[in-house]
Amino acid sequence: MTDLLFAGSAAAAAATRAPGASIDWHAHFAMLADAIERQRQPGETVLSAFAGEQSDFIRFNAGKVRQSGQVEQGRLTLRLVHGARQAYSTLDLSGDANADVRHTAEALAALRESLLDAPDDPHVLFDTTSWSRSTRRNGKLPQPQALVERVAQCAQGLDFVGFYAGGTLSRGFASTAGSRGWYEVENFNFSWSLYQPNGRAIKTRYAGDNWDDAVFAAKVSEAAARLPVLLRAPRVLTPGGYRAWLAPAALSEFVQSMAWGGFSARAQAASTSPLYKLNTGAVAFDSRVALTESLELGISPAFNDDGYLRASVPLIEGGRGVGQLTSARSAREYGLEPNGALPQEMATTVSMATGDLAPEDVLARLGTGLYIGNLWYVNFSDRMNCRLTGMTRFATFWVEDGEIVAPVDAMRFDDSLYGLLGERLEALGAQSELLLSDSTWGQRATGGVQLPGALVKSFELVL
Repeated sequence: MTDLLFAGSAAAAAATRAPGASIDWHAHFAMLADAIERQRQPGETVLSAFAGEQSDFIRFNAGKVRQSGQVEQGRLTLRLVHGARQAYSTLDLSGDANADVRHTAEALAALRESLLDAPDDPHVLFDTTSWSRSTRRNGKLPQPQALVERVAQCAQGLDFVGFYAGGTLSRGFASTAGSRGWYEVENFNFSWSLYQPNGRAIKTRYAGDNWDDAVFAAKVSEAAARLPVLLRAPRVLTPGGYRAWLAPAALSEFVQSMAWGGFSARAQAASTSPLYKLNTGAVAFDSRVALTESLELGISPAFNDDGYLRASVPLIEGGRGVGQLTSARSAREYGLEPNGALPQEMATTVSMATGDLAPEDVLARLGTGLYIGNLWYVNFSDRMNCRLTGMTRFATFWVEDGEIVAPVDAMRFDDSLYGLLGERLEALGAQSELLLSDSTWGQRATGGVQLPGALVKSFELVL
């Protein structure tokens, strides 16, 4: 992590890029920010937000490469504010200095024109302080050819189906009020499934910024060791409550659903938050439950598009709601203080406290019940009671006397987090797992979760 100034020679750096070379998005964005400063007219404020990537994508089927490619892209969103009026414009950048400066000037001219007829926005608010913040972190990523060879070695004799995305993610912010921010990290996200001929599979993920061949091989080997169980006759379960271990990937589906609006100041003020009862003190989770919007994880920029610096925000402590995410618009509308939350007020870098259940003791402590590796299609069935429904799918097993004995066919669940993380929570795992966002809709996303698994006394299957 380093603090850097935006170089004055940025224009030259971008303009002299050799044909076919990767774009220096840091220098290019700095050059555009300087150009926007010069184009600003009296009374205007321009907020510029950049999102870019240089990524490798590889899709595997039967342990062989089926698709591979590289993506390099940069996108600039301009926000022009004059008084209480504002307008936005988003444009894709080519990496050519002259062309992008020209297109930016044209976009600003169009925004000025649109402001002539725009009404005042009563909730417009942005940071007007001057600051500089830069994070640049190099990772250790596998070269595509080396990754393909490693998969071939580890997946020999296995029906390996997976998707790898890795490379550099960049985010930037600049304001004509004087703020400059840059975030650039290298990381990877690899998810794969090992299939049996009967269609059942075990899904595994590996993510981070420090690739290790041995860790990858161990994850493939661990999943492969459980493949023979998938050939056994599945255990047929009737609807009801079952003792269960929710692996980190399964628990993350609940936590990320809860994070969508659960910590939003706007949703809480409008009484639509799924954690409304928790935040008002009407109910509580188990005292061991603690969640934080943790910028210390370094997987998301420490600034937002409104120009505010972001810091970690405690959300749940001792099982009780202690904080909320307040965006600039919510702050203006409800008379609150903004704390750097994104406009949608969704927790994007959630860290959950661990417990004392060691990984090697999970099956013995579970005894008899469900080992749930993944959950699918999770959504709210009763939002105000934080009740969620979805499906079990891959890597759900029936356990007897501490041993996995049979697979379990996909079943629907419907349960409340107030119960699962409340009176029915028996233990939290002692080891957490980092799960980076695997969204690639339009571009690779930043953020993710770091959390343990959870042992619950009862998990409700309904169909």
